[in-house]
Amino acid sequence: MLSDVNLLSVTSEIGKLRSVLLHRPGKELERLTPAYLEEMLFDDIPWLKRIRLEHDEFAAVLRSRGSEVLYYSDLLSDILTNNDVKKRVIDDVISFSHIRNKYLVDEIVELLTSKNPVELAEIIISGLAISDLPGKTGRSRLSEYIDEAFPFYISPLINLYFTRDPGAVIDNIMSISSMKTEARRRESLILHHINKFHPRFAAGSGEIWNSHQNPNSIEGGDILVLSKETVAIGCSVRTSTGAIEEVAERLFKGNTAVKEVLVIQIPFTRAYMHLDTVFTMVDYDKFTIFPGIENSVRVFRITAGQKTGLNIKPVDDLLSALKTSLKLPSVKLIPSGGGDVITAAREQWNDSTNTLAIAPGVVVTYDRNTVSNETLRSNGIEVVEIEGSELVRGRGGPRCMSMPLNRDPL
Repeated sequence: MLSDVNLLSVTSEIGKLRSVLLHRPGKELERLTPAYLEEMLFDDIPWLKRIRLEHDEFAAVLRSRGSEVLYYSDLLSDILTNNDVKKRVIDDVISFSHIRNKYLVDEIVELLTSKNPVELAEIIISGLAISDLPGKTGRSRLSEYIDEAFPFYISPLINLYFTRDPGAVIDNIMSISSMKTEARRRESLILHHINKFHPRFAAGSGEIWNSHQNPNSIEGGDILVLSKETVAIGCSVRTSTGAIEEVAERLFKGNTAVKEVLVIQIPFTRAYMHLDTVFTMVDYDKFTIFPGIENSVRVFRITAGQKTGLNIKPVDDLLSALKTSLKLPSVKLIPSGGGDVITAAREQWNDSTNTLAIAPGVVVTYDRNTVSNETLRSNGIEVVEIEGSELVRGRGGPRCMSMPLNRDPL
């Protein structure tokens, strides 16, 4: 078990995973209905009992391989024991929820303030439905008589079990994501407060690579820490060029060894939501990739300008960019689905390339991606399988479900 000090340290994608942040799916998923699937970024409704069993198996696998597992709800509850922090969190949650009616705000604040830290953390994550708030002021509310188009004052954070996206650790500092979609922005707000006030992280410098308040979007699924010197960032439907440039400048000016940012522009479609849905690192010189995507991406290398600004230069192709950046004679791209177009497309739907490296050459994957897993094994990768029949319904794999906080240096 790691001690209660600031132990953020991620300088690679594959160093042995020592500490990781997860969220165990909870009551928020029981508030997902077919009417809100698109708004909540889901394609189907998971079965809570089963998804929790699968997630528990995932956490158990990580622990069995030497990782400390921390949970969002526990860290949030910890900081809410401080009344000043509690008030700030409540105020920010209400602000993010766009609640404007003063009398309604007063009622909600009174309710949230009355809750103990564990109860409050659950409401912040699982939401506050209109039906959860009995009127106390004597003022009538139309919502008591008319069914609202959206039945929540505070929306449930349906996607929170994909903890990769609200933030990423680069070196020993967090990048707090500025999320693209309204449905996920409060996830980053929670991480902001945890990073700022929890003793596990607050002992750090207070510096961050990106703020949740940045109007330019960037999400953790697009950030891959390839080495101490190179960070890859996907330019995607969720991550903007403006945020990439801002993060690159801060990295170059910060106290890190980062010398370059590889920008990998993927097709701007939800099917390729983040870079890690089509491309992940599995060993020192090996990556798994959705076959053909390497011909659809554009790659740019960003380095620091001699005096100010950034140098941005296009790179011929992904393979040569990886070899140069990692200083390797060769790099292997392992196609998911064994390279078969139909199999790759089927298993891509089940996040076959969204692998989580827990050590060099050791990855966690869903067991249902049988061909992709065997392809990884035939290329010398140890594959640790977990069941994901319900987990996958949210369109994310083991990497999406994990935010590494500490990895051994290579």
